[in-house]
Amino acid sequence: MNVKSRAKVGAAFGVAALGLGILASPASADPAPVTDYRQLAGVGSDTTQYVMNGLGDVVTNGNGKIIASWNALVPGSTTIKTKATGCDTVARPDGSSAGINALNADIAAGTHCIDFARSSRGPADTSTTDLTFIPYAKDGVTFATTLGSTLPTNLTKAQLAAIYQCNSTEFPNAQPLLPQSGSGTRSFWLTAIGITESQVGTCVDQTIQEHNGLALVNGNQLMPYSIAQWISQGKGFSDVPNRRGTSRLRNINGTAPTTGSGSALALNTAFTSDFLRNVYNVVPTANLTDPVVAETFVGATSKVCAASSTITNYGFGTLTNCGNTDLKAER
Repeated sequence: MNVKSRAKVGAAFGVAALGLGILASPASADPAPVTDYRQLAGVGSDTTQYVMNGLGDVVTNGNGKIIASWNALVPGSTTIKTKATGCDTVARPDGSSAGINALNADIAAGTHCIDFARSSRGPADTSTTDLTFIPYAKDGVTFATTLGSTLPTNLTKAQLAAIYQCNSTEFPNAQPLLPQSGSGTRSFWLTAIGITESQVGTCVDQTIQEHNGLALVNGNQLMPYSIAQWISQGKGFSDVPNRRGTSRLRNINGTAPTTGSGSALALNTAFTSDFLRNVYNVVPTANLTDPVVAETFVGATSKVCAASSTITNYGFGTLTNCGNTDLKAER
C-alpha cells in the first residue's frame, strides 16, 4: 500500500476511530511503501507486531520515521527486504525466539540487516550481556474459549496446569491448544501455569498460530491469548486482522483480564500477577549508545516510551520502568 492509499484508509477510518482514541492512521503489515526502509528494522513477536507498526507511524526524528517493523507472518511472504542494499532476502522470523535468533545471526554475520527484535518474553539466559531487553509495555495472557464453551469461565492456575498436562480429572474432555514453537506467548504461558515443555501432554494441539481465535472450533477447546492482542483485534484497525472469531477471554483465579467495555475496554493491570508480563524490544548491547537506538528505545523519555497513547490504544498498559536497560542476556 503506498502513502496516498494509506492516507485514504486513515481518513475513511477516522470517523469510526474517534471513540477509540486513535491518534494516527493505522500502520500496514510491513513498512509501506516497500522502499521505505527507515532507520531501524525489527522482526519477531506476533504479540507486539501491531503496536510496533503503530509506533512506526508516530516515532520520528529529523530523518523521518524511525521504526520499520516486519510482521511475524504474512501469507505468501517468507522473506523480507529490510535495507536498501545487501538485505534483499532476509527470512521472515515468526515469533519472539525466531526474531531473537535472527538478530543473533545478523550480529554474527555482521550484515546489519536487523536492528532489533520484538519479544513478548524475557531472556532465557542472563549469564552474559550481549543483548539488552528493553521493556516498553505491559501485557497479560489468559485463556480463551468459544462463547458457548463447555468449560468454566474461570479456571485456577492448578486447573490449567492439569489440563495442559492432559491429566485433568475435572475436565477430561478439555482440548488445549498451544502456539507454535518459538512463540514468546507459548513459553510465557507454560511458565505462568507452572509446567515445562517436557510436561506438555500429548492431547495438546501445538500447531496453531498465536492469538488466532479462529482456531477455536468447538466448545471443549481453550488456548492462551494475549489480552492486548484480543483488545486490539476488536477495535477495527485496518492493519489488525480480527482473528477473535467467537473467542472470549476468561478469568484466572477469579480475576478478570480486562476492565471497562466497548471503546473503554482495557487490560486489567491488577490481573493475576503470574499472568502479567512486560514486552520488549531487544537490541545488541553494543548498540545502546548509538544515537538513533538510544533516542528511540532507551530511557523513560525515549520516543517509544513517550508514545504512551499509541501503546494503550493497541491494548497494552504502560510501564514505570519503560526504557530500562538493566536486563541483559546471552547472545
